[in-house]
Amino acid sequence: MPDTTRPVLAVIIGSTRSGRFGPTVARWFTTRARRRGDFEIDLIDLAETRVPATLGDHDDLVPPQVAELGARLAAADAFAIVTPEYNQSFPASLKTAIDWYYQEWHAKPVAFISYGRESGGLHAVAQLRQIFAELHAVTLQGTISLPCYWDLFAADGSWPKDGAACNTSVTTMLDQLAWWAAALSAARARTPYVA
Repeated sequence: MPDTTRPVLAVIIGSTRSGRFGPTVARWFTTRARRRGDFEIDLIDLAETRVPATLGDHDDLVPPQVAELGARLAAADAFAIVTPEYNQSFPASLKTAIDWYYQEWHAKPVAFISYGRESGGLHAVAQLRQIFAELHAVTLQGTISLPCYWDLFAADGSWPKDGAACNTSVTTMLDQLAWWAAALSAARARTPYVA
């Protein structure tokens, strides 16, 4: 868990599928965020957390991997969700990881970086907005959407190519995340959030 006075931005890779593109997107996004120096980055790969797919009852003991991820989410001041779109929705692994927790999401900003075919993952993002509203989180209006992301590879194999629109929109997203993280963190420090 990061130990810093800078706000913590948890970047969550939502797909656990073999051959997934999410880690590539997350590496690009975290590299851009680290260059700014105003966030401490906690990269959370759901494929590595091993959070159980079956949720426990309220009286059940919390599995250690759930407790560990919960501590990381609670320490975060902002979230960036990297999600693909599968069949006009987001992966079950991401829904399970969201549903294990409740207060960890409260009164914190959430940004979305989505990828997929022609829709660029926007169907998945629309559903995630509804879920995070229920969890009392604040979702950023703008997203980074990557339609047909395979077209954004440069000739040398790097991703994304220099002219890709995401290279510009990432700055706005990080500016907004920083603003909301500071504002909501200060508000939570003054008055505990009540859901």
